[in-house]
Amino acid sequence: MSAILEWCQGNAAMTSPAIHRWIKTECGRAKYAELATRRGALARLRLGWFVLIAALRDWPLPNQPGGSAS
Repeated sequence: MSAILEWCQGNAAMTSPAIHRWIKTECGRAKYAELATRRGALARLRLGWFVLIAALRDWPLPNQPGGSAS
């Protein structure tokens, strides 16, 4: 899981993480970063559940600045 966070932080200067295509709000992106740092099976389950729900809720929203252009 820390590899994902390192990848997100390392690519932030060059391009936005791919997850920003699905999670479009700043508060959602902040929560994702917080959940991605946690360890353990329950934490991974919680992260997956969060991404699923956040992606469904943010689907109709336009991409925010800092999001990936697709």
